[in-house]
Amino acid sequence: MAKYSPVLKRGRWRFAPRPAATAATVAAVAVFAMLGNWQLDRGAEKRDLAADFHRAEPAIELPPAGRALQRYQRVVARGRYDSSRQFLLDNRSHAGAAGVEVLTPLLLADGSAVLVNRGWLPFGTDRARLPEVAVGAESRLVAGRFNELPRAPIELAAPPQAGWPRLVNYPQAAELAEMLGRELRPGMILLDPDERDGYLRDWQLTGTTPERHLGYAVQWFALAATAAAIWLALSLKRDGEAA
Repeated sequence: MAKYSPVLKRGRWRFAPRPAATAATVAAVAVFAMLGNWQLDRGAEKRDLAADFHRAEPAIELPPAGRALQRYQRVVARGRYDSSRQFLLDNRSHAGAAGVEVLTPLLLADGSAVLVNRGWLPFGTDRARLPEVAVGAESRLVAGRFNELPRAPIELAAPPQAGWPRLVNYPQAAELAEMLGRELRPGMILLDPDERDGYLRDWQLTGTTPERHLGYAVQWFALAATAAAIWLALSLKRDGEAA
């Protein structure tokens, strides 16, 4: 076996790293460090979102179609609920109980609609019997926070549904607009807890917390340090020991 000349020598020890092991370690440390920094960035984003969620600020009128809204921006919108075509966001739990969140289209003056999440309702003993979610169709002003529609971790084809209200899991705006037969604004309004005609509205930030992202970052940095330590240990040889 070919011998590698030691880079450093001190006493009976010599430092003789193998080129292949060095290259693999550098690549691994770089990847682990990149993933750690990515988790730190995600944690910072979540902290910013939490600040937006808890910030008390005046509500703005729902802007015209095509104008983006900041997530958790407080908004007000005037229109009429379409009680005949409502969506039930399935697989929503509260305090360990299974249920749905009620998404009701609010018909706006320009002919488009925006979904209003009126809150959570439990399922009964029989999933075939959907909860009663009828609501008045009078003109009203609703207030809440803008949020995105929930996204599935893995895109799955949903079986076609019939009848109203209609169960949905991870719907996309275009899909819901086709069901409604009208233009639908992106996202939804989380109805304020003190607004009428709503259900349980204990709105919370969803997804991974900033603290968990920090924990993931520490794990990735620890893996980078471990890879470097293993490489260093394997590169140190005693005199007379094969390189």
